[in-house]
Amino acid sequence: MAHKILLVEDDPFLLDMYSTKFKEVGFDVSVAQDGEMALVKAKEVMPDLVLLDVVLPKKDGFEVLKSLKSDSQTAGIPVVMLTNLGLEGDVKRGLELGAQSYIIKAHFTPTEVVAKVKEILK
Repeated sequence: MAHKILLVEDDPFLLDMYSTKFKEVGFDVSVAQDGEMALVKAKEVMPDLVLLDVVLPKKDGFEVLKSLKSDSQTAGIPVVMLTNLGLEGDVKRGLELGAQSYIIKAHFTPTEVVAKVKEILK
């Protein structure tokens, strides 16, 4: 059975690029383009993993992460922050709030992001 991932990204170009990449390798991809939608979709889909941008409309990624981790239904879902906010403070905050990993978009190709996700889901 295909792994289900929820991709939370507000940039249509990046959303399309990552979602295509994950679908190519057999993932079942759901998408959300803002923080509120991300929380709705997470409960609806119950993905195996959430790829979460930080800079989002309505609720930022840190708020979404906090909500996911404090809800018993979604607390167990691994969350990977996928963002261009690469400051040490941001990384630290993401990990402290419960993110499994923190990936800076500019430092990784989509192929490397897919590899990282596969590693986490093993």
